[in-house]
Amino acid sequence: MKKFQPKHRQIDFTNARFAPVINCVVKNKNKILIVQRSKTLNFYPEFWSGVSGFLDDSQILKQKVESEIKEELGIAKKDIISIKLGNIFHQEAPKYKKTWIVHPILVEVKTDKIKLDWEAQDYRWIKFQDAKKFKLLLGFDRVLKEIKKIK
Repeated sequence: MKKFQPKHRQIDFTNARFAPVINCVVKNKNKILIVQRSKTLNFYPEFWSGVSGFLDDSQILKQKVESEIKEELGIAKKDIISIKLGNIFHQEAPKYKKTWIVHPILVEVKTDKIKLDWEAQDYRWIKFQDAKKFKLLLGFDRVLKEIKKIK
C-alpha cells in the first residue's frame, strides 16, 4: 500500500476523524463514468465510485474538481462543460473510524476518452440505473441520488 506523502500546504486526513471529500460523477451524453478504485488505495480498494479526492488544499471547489478530473482521468479543463454541486452530506464509515463530509459533484464533459492514473484500475461508461450492479463505494448510492436532483 502506498504511503501518502502530503505536498507543501496540503492537509493529511489519513488519521482524521472527519474528512471533507469530493465525489465527482462524470457525465458524457446519457452515460456516467464509474471507476474501480486501485487495490493499493488506503480506503475502499477495488470498489466502484465516481472520481473522488480529499478537499485538502487551498484550491476552490471548481479548481479542485478540474485538477482531479485532469489528474485521474486525463480530461482537460477545455473538455469540461459544467461543474455542479449537489447537497453535501455526512457518511459514517465505522470501518475507518471516520465521517466523510461528501460533496457530490456532477461534471458534464465533451469527451468519453479516458486515461486513468494509478488511483483507478478500471472504468465503465454506464447508464445511471446500472450502477447498482457494481460493488459501490460506501455512500456512492447517495451521491448518485444527490446528482439526480441537480438541474
